[in-house]
Amino acid sequence: MPEFGLIHYNFKGTLEEFLAFAHEAGFQCTELMHRDVWDAANGETFEDAKQRAEQVRLLLEKYQIRASTVAAGNDFVVPDKETMVKQVERMKQVCELARITGTSMLRIDGGWPKDSVPAERQVYLDLIVDGLQRVAEFVEANGFLLALDNHGLITNDADFQIEVFQRVGCKNLGANIDTMNYRWAGHDIETVRGFYEKIAPYVIHTHFKDGVGSRSEYVGTALGEGEVPLEYAVERLKEVGYSGPWNVEYEGKTDAREGFRKGLAWLKAHV
Repeated sequence: MPEFGLIHYNFKGTLEEFLAFAHEAGFQCTELMHRDVWDAANGETFEDAKQRAEQVRLLLEKYQIRASTVAAGNDFVVPDKETMVKQVERMKQVCELARITGTSMLRIDGGWPKDSVPAERQVYLDLIVDGLQRVAEFVEANGFLLALDNHGLITNDADFQIEVFQRVGCKNLGANIDTMNYRWAGHDIETVRGFYEKIAPYVIHTHFKDGVGSRSEYVGTALGEGEVPLEYAVERLKEVGYSGPWNVEYEGKTDAREGFRKGLAWLKAHV
């Protein structure tokens, strides 16, 4: 039976309120934000974060929601080796926190453009591959999975993602497919359909999201109310035997509860 989840994002309320809603609405799993398990921005130490992650695990059990993955919040597009080493070490720590919550999967980013790093495809590719190769042995030895998102402006291209996978060569590295993000980045619908087909064999986690337009003109909608070919994405994933969670993400203007409920109904009708 398919497992349906939602992303802890764009929801007004505490984590417990979010999990209570998820349970009541009929979801089975969720992607947690990295801030849910480690509030590093406010000075929380890794040791403190372990205790927080344990508290999150208890909340998940209380509301009978499984953590499908934890968003790592990483950035491998960095200007020097010292920063890269810190990013790699941080990812290993987030892996440990994720496992405390009950999942062995992290949804990861490649990184983000910045003035200190040349804005060149090859530079971005080399840096992301370097970061992932540095963490690959740890990930494989400890049974973790990394799902590289098509997020932002660097990895929002299936050909780029696949080149990363081929160069890193880690059997525990796959893709998180965000159905809207390829379109958000500016690709036309036909290209988006092609990306769905290319990336499907690598997918280990999903964000089903809908909307219209790209970049500054993007407007989020509930699933089935936008322009992206969601049914085509479902077909391609089923075709390759995808067996992971089907997760709703919502970036519309109405209350997130409404968007999540509509998304769950759409997935149940089409998966």
